[in-house]
Amino acid sequence: MKNKSLSNIFKGDKVIWMIFFFLCIISIVEVYSASSSLSYNGGNYWSPIIYHCSILIVGIALMVVVLNIKCRYFKLVTPIILGMSFLMLIWVLVAGQSTNGASRWISFAGIQFQPSELGKGALVLAIAQILSAMQTEHGADRKAFKYILILSGIMIILILFENLSTAMLIGLTVILMMFVGRVPLNQLGRLVGCIVLGVVLALSAVMLVGDDKKAEDELTAKQKLTEQTVSVQQEEESPGFIGKTLHRADTWKARIKKFFNNEYVAPKDYDLDKDAQVAHANIAIASSDVFGKGPGNSNERDFLSQAFSDFIYAIIIEEGGIEGAIFVALLYIILLFRTGIIANRCENSFPAFLAMGIAFLLVTQALFNMLVAVGLAPVTGQPLPLISKGGTSTIINCIYIGVILSVSRSAKKKKEDKIPSEKLSHVTV
Repeated sequence: MKNKSLSNIFKGDKVIWMIFFFLCIISIVEVYSASSSLSYNGGNYWSPIIYHCSILIVGIALMVVVLNIKCRYFKLVTPIILGMSFLMLIWVLVAGQSTNGASRWISFAGIQFQPSELGKGALVLAIAQILSAMQTEHGADRKAFKYILILSGIMIILILFENLSTAMLIGLTVILMMFVGRVPLNQLGRLVGCIVLGVVLALSAVMLVGDDKKAEDELTAKQKLTEQTVSVQQEEESPGFIGKTLHRADTWKARIKKFFNNEYVAPKDYDLDKDAQVAHANIAIASSDVFGKGPGNSNERDFLSQAFSDFIYAIIIEEGGIEGAIFVALLYIILLFRTGIIANRCENSFPAFLAMGIAFLLVTQALFNMLVAVGLAPVTGQPLPLISKGGTSTIINCIYIGVILSVSRSAKKKKEDKIPSEKLSHVTV
């Protein structure tokens, strides 16, 4: 009886469940280890991990609810979620709460919410519907490209000014979805060319308009202030809409210059006030040796800002060594390939495109977070999906996994996938 009740809960692809289970265990262990600074400031050693586990429990509960919804019903909620995301993204630009100099949060009924997390899923839902509705024998109809471009352009532009890295990752996901959705390659080629040109022009504008010295001074000042002082200062400054739109150029320029600066700096001359995150992440990785220091034995967690979030992969490497780093990276890669197998088995195109879009969202963000942690990409505010400490992002990512499980459970399979396993033994290759 117990086994039957458990099977009712753990529906869907078992490999996806195992990947999710491993990511949750790693998340609990590493967030607990990396939250020492939060524990010290709050005076309660257990508070950060209790909060994180509570968020995970809520996320898992919602994931179970979502996986029990047949994937064809996701089409019905797409216009509602898309409309809500659009309104929230406008709201966050006009009256959003500032975090590290960017207005990315809104408060509703005492709950902080990050609209871009919902916007990503809504966009994937909409694109999956467009691609599936406009499929022909020779691929997607050429008009599909126009509709996707208009819809994704609006959503990405709304996110762009306050969260450049998120906008770029969403853009990459859209391109990958159009590729697997068989959008004509000549259209994709022109799009990629225009994007490259746009990136060059945007970088040129940032380098001309931005003031990296101002951004570095502000960052240094914020690191020396308490969280209470920072929040009061942010409320007092309250820049207008134009100011909020343009103020990120200073930060972008500072990050770009740091990333491309190959000048050697002796350890004694390194400025830990201005480059603390990169420096302590490098120390964490360099001191990990091959096998790591073991769970809970990190030294750099006490010095590395956002060790429990943006730079948690550096702590994973410090404590788990090369094996831990490879294992975590493989989990995300297996998630992508397993989702590809699930999508390939679907008879209808909508659930296949939806599952792949969700997988692209999770895996591209994860790989980008890892590249930042090891110094192969400029520093951004992207958490490691399902591992980093978070509120909105953790819950939404759990829901995304629920969508993939729903597709694996309820999507109509191709006829060749319905052959009983005992009959397959008689089939000769």
